[in-house]
Amino acid sequence: MELQTNRLILRAWQESEAEIFYKYAKNPNVALKAGWQPHTNVERSCEVIKAFLLVSEVYAIVLRETGEPIGTIGIVPRSEMNSDIIGENECEMGCWIGEPFWGQGLIPEALKALLRHAFETLNYTVVWCGYYDGNERSRTSRT
Repeated sequence: MELQTNRLILRAWQESEAEIFYKYAKNPNVALKAGWQPHTNVERSCEVIKAFLLVSEVYAIVLRETGEPIGTIGIVPRSEMNSDIIGENECEMGCWIGEPFWGQGLIPEALKALLRHAFETLNYTVVWCGYYDGNERSRTSRT
């Protein structure tokens, strides 16, 4: 599945993109605000792609202009880990984007496309989204 906006393509990550992923995932400003530790090498980024990003409804955020992945956005369905908060037909969304792309409205653009997909294609009735303490940019983001 691929979703498109004016400036972005949302598509699956590829294992071969581990070096590009690492370029952004090693940055503490990105990683810590997204709730994970900065990556220490390309191998770690490849492991994360294989373990967490090559699943249904998780997308690389790709700039149409360059074809380069610059972040991740995804839908997390109800599971044992979040069932105390998330009900039937509900999901959670999460995302991060490389620091050079902050403040350009790319995450709200990607979120709008994914929200439309969540409600219209996947038939979710509620979508949850939060932010980690200290991530003021996400707290004030608008879609």
